[in-house]
Amino acid sequence: MRGKKKFAILPLVLFLGLAAWKYFSADTWTNPETGEEVKIGLSEDQEEALGMQSYRQVLAESDVLTSGPEVEMVRRVVQRLIPTTGDGGDDFEWEVNVVRNNQINAFCLPGGKIVVFTGILPVARDEDGLATVIGHEMAHATMRHGAQRLFSNDIYNTVMQGANASMAEMDPEARQKVLGLLGAGAQYGILLPFSRDHETEADRIGLLYMARAGYNPEASVEFWQRMAEQGGGSQPEFASTHPSHGTRIENLRKFIPEARKEMP
Repeated sequence: MRGKKKFAILPLVLFLGLAAWKYFSADTWTNPETGEEVKIGLSEDQEEALGMQSYRQVLAESDVLTSGPEVEMVRRVVQRLIPTTGDGGDDFEWEVNVVRNNQINAFCLPGGKIVVFTGILPVARDEDGLATVIGHEMAHATMRHGAQRLFSNDIYNTVMQGANASMAEMDPEARQKVLGLLGAGAQYGILLPFSRDHETEADRIGLLYMARAGYNPEASVEFWQRMAEQGGGSQPEFASTHPSHGTRIENLRKFIPEARKEMP
């Protein structure tokens, strides 16, 4: 008999204490659209600095379009959407660029830096479809989803470090199995649903933005139906950071009556 310790409780307790300290000492931010108080892992200045850094890097590595009907349409939609963001986007220095890229993609970085790939324009088709996309991405930034995810990931990593330290004396193969189970449980039970919740919130708030700007909220359903036709979203919903297209469309239909009330 080797008499070897299998599990040491003290490291886990210490790291759980550290995670608790991080949680209760973290900054709290009040969502201007919902009034909900959430924990965040970055200050607004830190978020904006990181957003600007990423934005400049993307533009430096991309074929940026500076004129043409596609650029004019994107700019027109963004200018209509900006005033609808209210307190969430008041302090942003909004900017948008169109990048020649076949990927079906668009994003808005913290601080209001928007990039639209030309590949998404045929799927958007018109200004209403484009407002669906851009409003959704703007909502990610105004709702500070990046800072929220950073906070949740930091807490998760701290707890996992404690679990790893507590099992340092275990058989390596057994330790990897336990850590794998813990990681999978957190991933599928906490982190991925948390991310999907952010996607759903961005859909809802983005829908409010586009309705306030005078765009047709019904166009959001049509856009995501076209996205579904592109063949993406085949991963099971429980294993994805995004809701399935069917779930997203169902949720949008529920949100549309609320959005109609926001129309001018």
